Amino acid sequence: MEHVVVVGAGLAGLRTVEALRARGHAGRLTLIGRERHRPYDRPPLSKAVLSGKADTSYVETDLAALGVEFRPGVEAKSLREGVVETTEGELAYDGLVIATGADPIRLPGDGPQHVLRTLDDAHELRAMLVPGARVAVIGAGWIGAEVATAARRAGCEVTVVEAAETPLATAVGTEIGARTERWYDGIDLRLSTMVESVEEGGVRLVGGGFVEAHAVVTGIGVRPAVEWLADADIDLHNGVVADEHLRTSLPGVVAVGDCAAWWSRRWRTRLRVEHWDTALNAPDVAAATLLGEEAVYDPVPYFWSEQFGHMVQYAGHHPAGERLVYRGEPEGKWSAVWLTAGDTVAAVLAVDRPRDLVQGRRIIEAGHRVDTERLVDPQVSLRDCVV
Repeated sequence: MEHVVVVGAGLAGLRTVEALRARGHAGRLTLIGRERHRPYDRPPLSKAVLSGKADTSYVETDLAALGVEFRPGVEAKSLREGVVETTEGELAYDGLVIATGADPIRLPGDGPQHVLRTLDDAHELRAMLVPGARVAVIGAGWIGAEVATAARRAGCEVTVVEAAETPLATAVGTEIGARTERWYDGIDLRLSTMVESVEEGGVRLVGGGFVEAHAVVTGIGVRPAVEWLADADIDLHNGVVADEHLRTSLPGVVAVGDCAAWWSRRWRTRLRVEHWDTALNAPDVAAATLLGEEAVYDPVPYFWSEQFGHMVQYAGHHPAGERLVYRGEPEGKWSAVWLTAGDTVAAVLAVDRPRDLVQGRRIIEAGHRVDTERLVDPQVSLRDCVV
């Protein structure tokens, strides 16, 4: 394999380049990315960068030392077997890594709306978060909650508009979401409320009503960035369809990161996980597969969020669970555990209980059964609930 092209210069693309070299690929490597920045981590954008504690989140790596031809500001436009058409012409490949990530969903309307996906987005939004500014955040999911946290700390007047009955309803369900409502102290939280359009000066609501705002931030989710593959001979369904080896339907092509919809042996379903842990760890499997080695990607998905003074951590795949139990009361530190019919753990969400997360993830990986009577006692460690 003389020339490997990696499309997408986020963390997933960068780590794949590093993994290819680590596994002995000595041929040509080209990394292209539509942003003009060098690769950086995205989680700090809604945390340290937005709050002003940091200006960048660049990943420390020496692409020149790795022998990588890095082309920032170059976007993939289409694909046919053996060739990527880019904004700077055709790029032939022997092996291809698709790591184009995901793009934020925007709301209708002619008014200005901010999203938080890139480093430039974070800097643009940070400049708007000044004391007394009215900020409307659309969506009370992970990103919406983190933006609302940063805006409130900056002294802004914050309104959060959420279509569902509770915060985090889409991510983890309304039952858990209801436990987080108390965190929105000092914020105008409007639940079961839909946005009609973003207009100059604020947000028009469905059924009437207008939320005045100096800045509107849309955080209602993302879509895999695969439009450039629409005419390619490659399977697409909620992203780039890949098997457990991260191999796509097109020979010599693998997919990794937010755009990859890969088959999980553990959960017996296809997953597309839009979180840092996947971008960090899947590339090693993608590189191995591309080089003809046998490797399987089958993790216990993991992510975290910092919001309103709480550390929220999650591991697993809760749709595989059949019932939900709690450890601790919502006023303090607590965890939620999803259990299967056989009393194995499908997922765990820990609020300010990092030990529950670490132990719960290991229990999920091992497939252990747990004693449910001991499980609900927050004084008993999760590992001591294994039977």
